[in-house]
Amino acid sequence: MIAQRITKRILLSFFTLLFSASITFFLVNNIPGNVIDVLAAQIMESYGVSYDEAKQMAYTYYFGYESNKSLLERYIDYITNIFRGNLGTSIMYRVPVNSIVVHALPWTLFVLSLSLLTGFAIGTLLGLLMAWRRKTFLDPLVTAYASFTDATPDFVTAMLLFMFLAARLGWFPLKGAYDESLTPGFYPAFIISVLYHAALPILSYVIEHIGFWALIVKGSAASVLEEDFVKAAEARGLHERRILTAYVGRVALIPVIAMLAIQLGYMLGGSTIVETVFTYPGIGYFFSQASSTLDFGLMQGLFFIIILGIILANLAVDIIYPLIDPRARRESAR
Repeated sequence: MIAQRITKRILLSFFTLLFSASITFFLVNNIPGNVIDVLAAQIMESYGVSYDEAKQMAYTYYFGYESNKSLLERYIDYITNIFRGNLGTSIMYRVPVNSIVVHALPWTLFVLSLSLLTGFAIGTLLGLLMAWRRKTFLDPLVTAYASFTDATPDFVTAMLLFMFLAARLGWFPLKGAYDESLTPGFYPAFIISVLYHAALPILSYVIEHIGFWALIVKGSAASVLEEDFVKAAEARGLHERRILTAYVGRVALIPVIAMLAIQLGYMLGGSTIVETVFTYPGIGYFFSQASSTLDFGLMQGLFFIIILGIILANLAVDIIYPLIDPRARRESAR
């Protein structure tokens, strides 16, 4: 039964990915203009030539740009290349999209994973304390904070941190993933530089998501507190810290942990503006560059990576959740 359920989930995820990639392709390729038009306009402005001359110069620069193929032919090529593991070619950077993904994805995952784990740890602690001590100042304070950050987009927090801590005070670097004077490698100076450059992007996400996790954990823990085994632990006179961690926390976190993967996929999709604010060379930054230059090849490839990340995150939850929650396992076995 379990193997059959997993197989169905994988097949559903595959067709969802194929459908999403197809929709994305047709949406991207129906955007007016393309990278050639953008470059031609820049050449006209810079050199004062006619549009036809500028466009011819742009085609010469992007030798091999295929503009004569029909939309259907380009779609067939796109899907065929995806099955081969080829995400296409970036017209602006004149390199395979795969090489850009290999370069950018580790930086995005590095920032998102540290942000997610840090925000989750702090939010979990606050949520458990809010559920345990319901009538203290912590509950309304964190609830108000969560409401404020939920209404504030990630990029607004990122821009404020960038303007005050990086641009005005100069406490953090303005761009990049590490000091370019250093040779990449696993040695203390480079690791410290990487953490230093990633500090503000990570802080942006952490500030935005602490309240979210606190309220989620609080709601889950509040229901666990009414269970008989918690009341029995209190009656036995166990220390409240042990009750909070070993009894309440362990059970309350079961449904919350499954949301980690979903939240990671969500953050991957929303990383574009945050990485652009800090000029951090991740997937989001390159997607922003592709959008501004109408680099359809790069846009399609990065769209596919983002969609794939979200679908894999949901698939991971579908597979893992019954393994960590006996109630879900019983329901799936019916």
